[in-house]
Amino acid sequence: MCEYCGCQSLAAIDELTREHDEVVRLISHLRPAHEVGDVPRMARVAREIAAVLGPHTRVEERGLFPAMAEDFPEQIAALEAEHRHVDDVLARAADGLIPGDPAWPDRLMEAVDMLRDHILKEQDGVFPAALATLSTEQWEAVDAVRGQEAGALPRPAG
Repeated sequence: MCEYCGCQSLAAIDELTREHDEVVRLISHLRPAHEVGDVPRMARVAREIAAVLGPHTRVEERGLFPAMAEDFPEQIAALEAEHRHVDDVLARAADGLIPGDPAWPDRLMEAVDMLRDHILKEQDGVFPAALATLSTEQWEAVDAVRGQEAGALPRPAG
């Protein structure tokens, strides 16, 4: 995705971006499953997305967003509301459940469309703004939250 501002040179942003990339990769598996009505497959992919987003969202909401909320309160509140909406739809497939609500597959597709837009807002807006405005101490706080989250994707080899 974004590589123009240099924000991925920071480990915190690089990890969040890699997680975004993984979520987008997983989302790509939903449309074919939705087209053929494979709700069990959609539920499995929803759980995979939730597994990446859980720790990712906590890093954003406990580390990055608080550091930015004073300067960008409306934008951060909107992003947090989007997190809640997506989390709610994904949670319907938690614990190996196949949602019985016949509207859930369409709701999931709407939620992941929102999620793709959400990712672009973060990568094209939040991450570059964070690079420009956060202090070393604020980045250390983001890293501390990341350290508490065991869900980070493994770092690429090499």
